Amino acid sequence: MSSGAWGDRFRQRLNGHDPSQPQHVTVMVDAILANAREAGASDVHLVPQETGLAMQLRIDGVLQPIAELPKETSSNVIARLKVLSELLTYRTDVPQEGRVRSDSAAVSDGNGNGPSHNSVEMRVSTFPTLFGEKAVVRLFVGSGGFRFLGELGLPEDIETAVQRLLDRRNGLLLITGPAGSGKTTTAYAALREIVQASGSTRSISSLEDPIEAVVPGVAQSQINGAAGFDYATGLKSLMRQDPEVIFVGEIRDRNTAETAFQASLTGQLVLTTFHSSSAAGAISRLSDMGIEPYLLRSGVVGIVAQRLLRKLCSCAVDEADGDAGSAARLGLDVRCAKRPVGCERCGGAGYRGRMIVSELLQPDLSGMGRAILSRGDATEIEGLAVQAGMMTLLRRASLAVEAGQTSPAEVRRVLGWGIS
Repeated sequence: MSSGAWGDRFRQRLNGHDPSQPQHVTVMVDAILANAREAGASDVHLVPQETGLAMQLRIDGVLQPIAELPKETSSNVIARLKVLSELLTYRTDVPQEGRVRSDSAAVSDGNGNGPSHNSVEMRVSTFPTLFGEKAVVRLFVGSGGFRFLGELGLPEDIETAVQRLLDRRNGLLLITGPAGSGKTTTAYAALREIVQASGSTRSISSLEDPIEAVVPGVAQSQINGAAGFDYATGLKSLMRQDPEVIFVGEIRDRNTAETAFQASLTGQLVLTTFHSSSAAGAISRLSDMGIEPYLLRSGVVGIVAQRLLRKLCSCAVDEADGDAGSAARLGLDVRCAKRPVGCERCGGAGYRGRMIVSELLQPDLSGMGRAILSRGDATEIEGLAVQAGMMTLLRRASLAVEAGQTSPAEVRRVLGWGIS
């Protein structure tokens, strides 16, 4: 469905509701959230403008305009979201973060039918701007909806290798990529695999900021920076809790990284996420953070880098042969390609749903250890990994283009031009 169609659906939800009634803002917020859930959006953006409150949805990784709410209701809409997420409504001058409790009875289905019972949970972030507070609502699947590795669409060779790495009793497994690349979903799937395989015989703990889903069998802890309970402090204390598997929500600084590496070398399997453009790039970034090469060489057992690409709708057509078709492939090394067209089924977008592309770097393969110890750059490490059998993100994406699953334009949109 197109952004225009979702805008029409949103307006239909508000038909018959009198804006002058006290409950109108509540109905409007319920309609916003219900519309986002129905669209399968990952985020709702409410951006104050001089003329009103712009509403946008991020669908399949792309931000789409939906509607502009009246200026006179802008502050009340944001205030309602702050009430739902238990934020301070009277503080409009500082950023705030909160969470809509899954048991909240205040969120209806957007049609006045009472609370919605689907499993989508929400995190709310507010930020002061020139024309008022901006709010972003992150929607993520609730505890029961996070999938196992086999359901994520990972390449078979990577899924098999990761399953093997999750059976280890020590080492650090990194899941990398930019924001919105599905790292958290993969990490939770890995946790569920460990719980299922161990039959509750392994001590599994986590430090997260925030906890995005409850995983039975894992002792999950929420970071509280205001109380001095950060990742580094929490990890040091957690080491005295006799853990066997530790999930660290994200490595953000040197102290957290060093403590995580020490844990991986002293008998714990550590699973964590990290922001980097590629698997080899993660090694370089950690080195730049001050992590000693011997820790990188001995601690890391695997690095999964991943992206999410939009899948072509069935209305896609083959690119023409010749110079025009070659130019449309945007420099990708592919023999054939399709391009999006748009139809009623995909709402004119040309794409429906997303797929994962990934690469797996294992430093213990030939040659890479020496390059890491000598502080080799990402290009050198990636070259050695490719020689050892690693298929890069770009190559995986190119194969998806040749298979007609996605388009060259989508690959360049997500991966950019600099990635090899």
